[in-house]
Amino acid sequence: MRKKTRATKVSEVQRRWHLVDAKGKILGRLASQVAQLLMGKGKPNFAPYLDMGDYVVVINAKEIMVTGKKEREKLYHRYSGYPGGLKTETLGELRKRRPEEIIRRAVKGMLPREKLGRRMITKLYVYSGSEHPHEDKFNGGKEK
Repeated sequence: MRKKTRATKVSEVQRRWHLVDAKGKILGRLASQVAQLLMGKGKPNFAPYLDMGDYVVVINAKEIMVTGKKEREKLYHRYSGYPGGLKTETLGELRKRRPEEIIRRAVKGMLPREKLGRRMITKLYVYSGSEHPHEDKFNGGKEK
């Protein structure tokens, strides 16, 4: 009897909620772990053509660590679309202005650069402090 490979369907995808504390963690290592959760790579029925990932809530984004001189030398760019509208700031300046944006950008760079990646990043919630509005999704530390 021949066994057939079974394709995973969208209706079979089960999503869980994960709470990640960024306090004292290194930016790149944390971002790669979060990207794996958002893509659903650890699931036994993973399919690269489906959005199988889980929801991820990252807290304490302002206390993320970076190594070396990145605090002063790593640059972030944004462009308004107008002539002379290119704005550049260091990681330290972005941390003061919007610390949650540092983690969001690092994770986004590790996701697929297509419609699927844009859908995956919508399941990421990043907060600069330890307070977040998703307490109802977790049952006393146990993920739902």
